[in-house]
Amino acid sequence: MIKFKEFIAEDRNLHMTHLTDAVINGGVKGTRQAINYLRALRDMLGGDTQAAINVSVKWDGAPSVFAGIDPTDGKFFIAKKSIFNKNPKVYKTTADIDADTSGDLNAKLKLGLAEFSKLGIKGVIQGDFLFSSDDVKTEIIDGEEYVTFHPNTISYAVPADSELAKTILASKLGVVWHTVYSGDSFENMKASFGEDIVNKLTTTKSVWAIDAVFKDVSGSATFTKAETNAITKTISDAGKIFASLPASTLNSFSDNKDLNQRVNAFINTKVRANDKIDNLDKFIKDLVKYIEDYYQKEADKKKTEKGKQSSYDKRDEILVYFNTNDIAKVFELYNLIDTAKHMVIDKLNKVEGLRTFLKTKNGYEVTGQEGFVAIDKMGKNALKLVDRLSFSRANFSPEFQKGWQR
Repeated sequence: MIKFKEFIAEDRNLHMTHLTDAVINGGVKGTRQAINYLRALRDMLGGDTQAAINVSVKWDGAPSVFAGIDPTDGKFFIAKKSIFNKNPKVYKTTADIDADTSGDLNAKLKLGLAEFSKLGIKGVIQGDFLFSSDDVKTEIIDGEEYVTFHPNTISYAVPADSELAKTILASKLGVVWHTVYSGDSFENMKASFGEDIVNKLTTTKSVWAIDAVFKDVSGSATFTKAETNAITKTISDAGKIFASLPASTLNSFSDNKDLNQRVNAFINTKVRANDKIDNLDKFIKDLVKYIEDYYQKEADKKKTEKGKQSSYDKRDEILVYFNTNDIAKVFELYNLIDTAKHMVIDKLNKVEGLRTFLKTKNGYEVTGQEGFVAIDKMGKNALKLVDRLSFSRANFSPEFQKGWQR
C-alpha cells in the first residue's frame, strides 16, 4: 500500500505515479488531487498564465544519472539510482566506475564523470542520458535528412541543416536534467521538480544539456474554445461522480493492500494488451474472474486444507468490495480522468520541436513524446501524464526496435 504523500511525489524521484492511478492508489485525496491537476492543466492550456501548475516533458532517455557535489566531502560524483541505497553508491573516479560497471554503461558513466564536472553543478541534479557521440547518426526519414539519437524506445530526430543539429554533432554527449535535490546527506535529500536547471549551469560545447521544462514557443499548445468546453465537461462529469461516491469506497482501493495489488496488476495486463476500458460491465466481470483465478492458483500451491482456505478467505474478503453498484462508478471515474488526460497529452504533443519516432524494421513510425509531468507551482508534488496504451505497445512489442538493440 502506498501512502498518499509517497504516491503523489516521492522525496526521491526514482518512480512517479500515473495521474489516472490516483483513483486506485490515492483514495479520496489522490482522486481530488488528480481532478485539481486536470483543472489547472486546462486553465494553463487555455492561456491562464496564473494557473497553479507547471509541465515538464518526459524524455525517453537512458540510463538515469545523478551528478553533483557529495555533501559529506565536497567532491564531484556521478551515480545511478543506487545513490539512495542504505549505503549510497557513488562514483568519484574512473576506478570506482570500473569496479562496479561494464560495457556501454561503464563508457557513459566515465564520459559523464569527465564532462559533467565542467558544468559547475551546485548540489545534486538528476537526469537521463540522451546520447554519446557514438550514438548520433545522420539518416533519411520521409525523404528528409535528420540527425538522430535513439536512447531507449523513442528515436529523436533533428533537421540536419538546423543549428541544433550542428550543436548536437559537435558535442560529446547529450543529457536532459529534470530534478534538483537538496540536503546535507544522500539519505535525507528532498526532490524539487520543474526547475530551470540548465541556465544555472556552465555552458560547454562538449555537453548538449537541456532541462525538461515544457516550452511552447510556437503558441500551438493552446486549447480552442471548443476544446476547453470539451475538457471542462469531462472534468465536471468526473467531479460529479467523485462527489457521489462514499469516501469508504474510494479509500478501500488504496487502504486494502491485497485489493490494491490485484486491481493494479489487472489494469497492467490491460495496458500491456493495449486494451482500453470501453465496456465497464465486461471490465468488472473480467476483473472479478482475474481475482478468482489468481487466488485459485494461490490455493493450488498450498499443501494443506488450512493453507488453501486462507487463500479462499482472502479472495472472499476482496470480492466483498464488488457487491455494490459504486464499483462501476469508480471505474467510470477512472475512465473520465483518463479521457481528460489524453485531451491534455494530445494538445501538448502538437508543440513543434524535436521530431519523435518509433523505429521498425521497415522504417520509422511517427509517435508523440513519452509523456509529460504535471508539477505544482511549489515544485514538490508531481504526477505523470502518459499515453500508457501507446507507450506500452512501443515498449513491449518486438515490432519496435529499442535504442540498446544494436
